[in-house]
Amino acid sequence: MKLVSVAEMQAVEREANGSGLTYEMMMEQAGTGMAALVVEKYGHLADRSALGLIGSGNNGGDTLVALASLAKDGWRASAYLVRPRLEDDPLIERIKEAGGQVQSVEQDPDLVALSKWVEQHAVIMDGILGTGIKLPLQGQVADVLTKTGQILFASPVRAKVVAVDCPSGVDCDSGQVDSHCLAADLTVTMAAVKEGLMKFPANDYVGELRIASIGIAEDNASLPSWHAIQRQVADSQLICRNLPLRPRTAHKGTFGTAMIAAGSVNYTGAALLAGKAAYRIGAGLVTLAVPEPLHAVLAGGFPEATWILLPDETGVIAAGAAEVLLKNLDRVTTLLIGPGLGLEETTRHFMARLFDAGRSSGQATIGFVKPASVDHHPEIKLPPLVVDADGLKLLARLPDWPHALPGPAILTPHPGEMSILSGLPIAEIQADRVRVAERFAREWGHVIVLKGANTVVAGPDGETTVIPVATPALARAGTGDVLAGLITGLRAQGVTAYPAAVTGAWIHAQCGLKAAQVLGSSASVLASDLLDQIAPILCELSSC
Repeated sequence: MKLVSVAEMQAVEREANGSGLTYEMMMEQAGTGMAALVVEKYGHLADRSALGLIGSGNNGGDTLVALASLAKDGWRASAYLVRPRLEDDPLIERIKEAGGQVQSVEQDPDLVALSKWVEQHAVIMDGILGTGIKLPLQGQVADVLTKTGQILFASPVRAKVVAVDCPSGVDCDSGQVDSHCLAADLTVTMAAVKEGLMKFPANDYVGELRIASIGIAEDNASLPSWHAIQRQVADSQLICRNLPLRPRTAHKGTFGTAMIAAGSVNYTGAALLAGKAAYRIGAGLVTLAVPEPLHAVLAGGFPEATWILLPDETGVIAAGAAEVLLKNLDRVTTLLIGPGLGLEETTRHFMARLFDAGRSSGQATIGFVKPASVDHHPEIKLPPLVVDADGLKLLARLPDWPHALPGPAILTPHPGEMSILSGLPIAEIQADRVRVAERFAREWGHVIVLKGANTVVAGPDGETTVIPVATPALARAGTGDVLAGLITGLRAQGVTAYPAAVTGAWIHAQCGLKAAQVLGSSASVLASDLLDQIAPILCELSSC
């Protein structure tokens, strides 16, 4: 699902209209598709009735087309005209011919008819305003939305609200919301997801998000504006395409070796969570490289892992551990560094030595290791990297760190860690998460997974994917370790950096939702509960 600004969508529609796919044809496709989604979602209701709140623009037209289609399918359909339309509007005549009712706000100054209709319909289709609005809302539009909201709130059996393209009162670029806006149970957006719908507070008003086609063919060469869009919203079909194959003739080497350098005495479980996630997503072998004191604590709970015991200083990875790790990289297909490392200076030196040794002997070093130490490992080439958690904070302390990593690495910061890496305030990051992630992915040359509500994955080549999940089930210590492990396990199997990051982030989000559903509460979800949901999510994906 493409992710677009309002201006981008308007440009696409102009090009489509100029190429022969007229606005009327796009409206017909959109309305028919929306009706099909309403039937799919709410066709089981005993009362198959729909009331459309109709504006004067394309959203109102889409809604009228949908209502006529529903009426032909046996639904009781009614159109309430909130803003005036042309007197001879053929879409209104089509509603009447299909047996639907039509009423206008001018004929209903006290909103008495509106009140009765809202009470008498099972589905309310909000087609008043579209993407080009300016806030705040005023006049009759504000009055109608307020009255509708009051009736819905007071009704013992609340009607389902379907937003047409976007809820009326949402700014589809900024994500700001007018106080009169109706929260939707389902938003059917046309052709592509509008950027504002993925931002807060608007995202709280969207409900379930679905796409209706407007007739644009993906291979239509006459729509350069459409093909230029590199932002998207992840869905199950995209994830299915990214998953690695599992041939029957496979052995453990087929699915790669994930090495995880993680853990310290204060964060013992981080390595375990990441390692189990890497195995659950399909890695052939998982090796945990941990400070030696952690082995006895962890090994009994993870018999499937192999181990590298690293030199430590008071329970954290010591600088000299880099030499041990470097000697064990020959079969490693992905290296994760970071979960639970702690922030001690000796561990920073460990990372500096590791990255210095991974550079070619002709390059400058980070500054903590003499060139002779690099020459000691002339053939060393670091495997693909995932850097997470404390590894990111330590990375930020190294000079010129973006060039120290073999690219493209995958970096998985939450907003606080992104602030440390970028120097931007957290508030500035959160104000425009997509563009901040894009900027630094391009500048650093690495894949950025900016975690949080609606996680953003940005690649150095300009690709961006938003994971459309915001749930407090993931607001728990250790869930980031699971995410890092999922991405590492996929990368170990040969999935390239950007698809591995997108796929891991989407599966991680779905695990959070499913764990909350299984437990009955998002408050009770532990990071280890996510591990139990990886297999069910993969099972669901196997059918697409």
